[in-house]
Amino acid sequence: MKIGFISLGCSKNLVDSETMMGMLTSGGHVFVNNADEAEAIIINTCGFIESAKEEAIKTIFQMAEKKKHNCRYLVVTGCLAQRYKESLQQEIPEIDAVISIREYPYMHEILNSLFHETSLTSYSKSERLISSKPWTAYLKIAEGCSNRCTYCAIPLIRGDNVSVPMEKLLDEARHLAHQGVKELVLIAQDTTKYGIDLYGKLSLLDLLQKIHAIEGFHWIRILYMYPDEITDELVEGIAKLPKVLPYFDIPMQHGSDDMLKLMNRRGSIRDVKAMIANIRRSFSRATLRTTFIVGFPKETEKEFQELMSFIEDVRWDRVGAFAYSPEEDTPAYTMKEQVAEDIKEQRLQTLMKRQEEISLENQKQMIGKTIEVLVESQDGLMGIYRGRDSSSAPDGVDGIVMFKSDRAIPFGSFVQVRITEALPHDLRGEEVA
Repeated sequence: MKIGFISLGCSKNLVDSETMMGMLTSGGHVFVNNADEAEAIIINTCGFIESAKEEAIKTIFQMAEKKKHNCRYLVVTGCLAQRYKESLQQEIPEIDAVISIREYPYMHEILNSLFHETSLTSYSKSERLISSKPWTAYLKIAEGCSNRCTYCAIPLIRGDNVSVPMEKLLDEARHLAHQGVKELVLIAQDTTKYGIDLYGKLSLLDLLQKIHAIEGFHWIRILYMYPDEITDELVEGIAKLPKVLPYFDIPMQHGSDDMLKLMNRRGSIRDVKAMIANIRRSFSRATLRTTFIVGFPKETEKEFQELMSFIEDVRWDRVGAFAYSPEEDTPAYTMKEQVAEDIKEQRLQTLMKRQEEISLENQKQMIGKTIEVLVESQDGLMGIYRGRDSSSAPDGVDGIVMFKSDRAIPFGSFVQVRITEALPHDLRGEEVA
């Protein structure tokens, strides 16, 4: 059967999508890029915040139109399916199956029944079909989250933190290396909590050391690190592993201790500054990425200015910021003193404007330096190559490096580039022979 597959949301959801695609491939199904050609369409949804839910619903309705023509089956999976299964079934009759995350172990049975066949292997035994660029792959090391931040619906959707056994991760990592993956990106809702449920201790460093020993990887990157679990031992351990990039993705959410307490975030701003100072002492060039929420309930101008001061003090390399989105069934949803939407937007614009200035100042320090770049594409008209250095993750949030070269460079190669120009997020340069 010809299947159209749409994966929405984060890289963690993408790994689930790749596993589903592997399961479908095992049954002899093929994927098509044109939804008009698809006999079945599967949408793996996100339901984290309001904008993600809106995108998912819009996509479902768009694909439901295809059932008037060639499409026979419309299937919805993922976070939205987990959170609103009954509503989706009742309100969108064009959907033939809504498969919640808890039902993934039985997905093959559900789809076999829907498609009137018996060919699919189980989700848990399916080999992922890597859908990203072949030199980069994600490795999901845990599912769910136990942090219980007051604004977040992830524990309601995905459950508590459950680490993947280390041997299973190492087998998957070896398989990815054998397939030619050069950049391995470790992901979870909280990567720093890896292993606490299985081994009784934080085990991310143990995992990194074992993955580092696998031949084939050139870069190993870590995303979503909880600040108070980035211990001195972890930082010092990473510094001894050359393949592990000094790329610290630390979702802070705010720069005020009072706001962090309301968000149920552990640790203090003082502790975070000490941790960041240790990172910068330990590496000649470390990248610090974070996210912030503005307009959280009870955030006054005082707390917002504390956040702005925090940004000034740390001078983050990469920052994403969002206006607070009330999520039903979370503690923050019923908090009093909600911030007006116009104030949220004003604060968001103020923060991002200043951060763009800081980013440009940081980027200008790279002019004249030579950095390693992973080549990923080339502009067909100008011949300019595009790639990423250690400071940019593959999730499309960070910047790129654009450079000239006198030779043909295979995509997926690593080259040396001397930086000649800095932009707020991107860099320009030329290859160094």
